[in-house]
Amino acid sequence: MCKKKSNRWFIAIMGTLLHVVLGTVYAWSFFQKPIIAEYGWTNVQIMWIFSISILFLGLSSVVGGILLPKYGPRKLSTIGALLYSGGYLISAYAMFISSLPLFYIGFGVVGGIGLGLGYVTPVATISRWFPDKKGFITGMVVMGFGLGALIMSKVIAPIFVKITDGNIVQVFVYISLVLMVVGVSAGLCMKNPPTEFVPKGYIPPVKSAVNQKFEDSLTVKQSLFSMKFLGMWFIFFLNISVGIMFIGLQSPMIQDLLILKDATMSAEALAVSGATLIAISSLFNGVGRFLWGELSDRLGRIQVFRLILSSQILVFILMIFTTSPLLFGALVCYVLLCYGGGFGAMPAYVLDVFHAKLMPIVYGVILTALSIGGIVGPQIAAFIRDLYVENPEMIRLRTYMIGAILLVIGFVVSLMLTDKSITDGKK
Repeated sequence: MCKKKSNRWFIAIMGTLLHVVLGTVYAWSFFQKPIIAEYGWTNVQIMWIFSISILFLGLSSVVGGILLPKYGPRKLSTIGALLYSGGYLISAYAMFISSLPLFYIGFGVVGGIGLGLGYVTPVATISRWFPDKKGFITGMVVMGFGLGALIMSKVIAPIFVKITDGNIVQVFVYISLVLMVVGVSAGLCMKNPPTEFVPKGYIPPVKSAVNQKFEDSLTVKQSLFSMKFLGMWFIFFLNISVGIMFIGLQSPMIQDLLILKDATMSAEALAVSGATLIAISSLFNGVGRFLWGELSDRLGRIQVFRLILSSQILVFILMIFTTSPLLFGALVCYVLLCYGGGFGAMPAYVLDVFHAKLMPIVYGVILTALSIGGIVGPQIAAFIRDLYVENPEMIRLRTYMIGAILLVIGFVVSLMLTDKSITDGKK
């Protein structure tokens, strides 16, 4: 059926749906406490499962960007969906035999590779269908990734937890099957536009002969070793690092504050509250990708990043003194709005600076910022939680002060960047 479809909006919707499937990885904190309770592993040990998956997401995105021109978006998207859903099956068996290393391989390595192949392909492909709405459409597609946690934490996982009476092994098996069916169906719909495709009413920008010459001759090596790429990678990495620490641990964090307010709350009530925050914040994560992506079309790409980074500095400082679960939840939602915003604005930024020909590879490489940030952010937060397990106040101070410092550094670097193409002004 999908092979016959060529409507660009249909393909964009399927790409968004594939990202919803892959974005369920962001609901990891939903499983953090149940797995610890069942198997006795530490926060750091469990967080490495999530961190490894994000690491391989970024690394395999590079491979996906290189392979995309050769194998096409349909094959890579489908393989990505199969590997990610297969990672849940391997993880289920890992828990069945109580093997943490196999858990790392299943959810972390296999699932992470699937995430990377599935993530970069729709973004690079659909941006070619919409040269007239770059920020809008890439924001829409990656919005799906942000909304995946909402679907997982409030719909898919709770349903299977209820059906299986909390059997986490069976839960992972059922999740695998659902993600496989939906993800593969969406992946099969991915296709490139016809050669020389131009949307109705769109007038391509006129380029000078000099800039066109340099654009045609621009190499991957020149792009990746440019100071502009390094600066873009660095601000992306820092924004990811401070946001993803909440994605991995927001449920335990808010549960800590709820216990401070009411030590009599049941484990079930705490889990529901944690899942609610995951769901609401994932909505902000998804909307942020669309909102900031659209704003980048109007305000400029780097201006959006400056707003994202600078506004969060105050939020992190406020978090140090926050003991209200409600206020904490609101602040987390804003951080996730900005976290998603980085993913909404970056594809169009890469496309503007490095052009369509190199976009799949350059964007794949820039996603290694997610690989490193996916380790740095969650591991800092998990380490601090294990180190100061009996001192919630110190956990807040250390975690959020480090986050604020990283954001200040990112904002300073953003002041050195511009929106100009890497070929502008070449002579």
